[in-house]
Amino acid sequence: MTDAHHKKSDAVANELAMKIIRGEITPGEKLRQDGIARAYGVSQATVREALLRLSFQGLTISLPRRGMCVAGIDQHSVGELQAMRSALEPLALQFSVPHLSKEQITEVERLCVACDAAETAEMWEEANRDFHNSIVAGCTMPRLVSEIHNLQLLYARHFYAQYARKWRKRDDPDHAAILAAIKEKDTARAVQVLQRHLARLA
Repeated sequence: MTDAHHKKSDAVANELAMKIIRGEITPGEKLRQDGIARAYGVSQATVREALLRLSFQGLTISLPRRGMCVAGIDQHSVGELQAMRSALEPLALQFSVPHLSKEQITEVERLCVACDAAETAEMWEEANRDFHNSIVAGCTMPRLVSEIHNLQLLYARHFYAQYARKWRKRDDPDHAAILAAIKEKDTARAVQVLQRHLARLA
């Protein structure tokens, strides 16, 4: 398959992932390949690849006689996600801080500001997820970073299901402290603050 095909399938997967995460496509809802293909103007082969990616991410599930459907939300799994994030994100940050470029640090700063400036739960969640992904952008372990990105998506789904309605605009001093440590190339301090920050998610 061509790079163009993979880019299309990635784009469709990303669009569907966000709809699932935000609850626009509900748990148990059947994902019809033909309908999705028409909606996005792509082939059914492209849609199949996109749905397979969502399955790997834990967002869809194949059910007997129903085909591919949106996976249910396991409220008990949030503790597992929090534990995995607490273990993996500080590890990735440890290897990321020494390698972050000036441009990447500028992006971390932009996202830190965006989180504090967010006016809606949706704006905050996207900026917060992007912030956490940006601070590990210098990590040279792509599998680790990929797993963290996926954990971020799964955790976002819990946020929308459980906390979005309760969200209130606020500044995040932990983000600011992580940014300050990154600018100073103080890896130990950045990791320490992130560990504290993630512990509060429990």
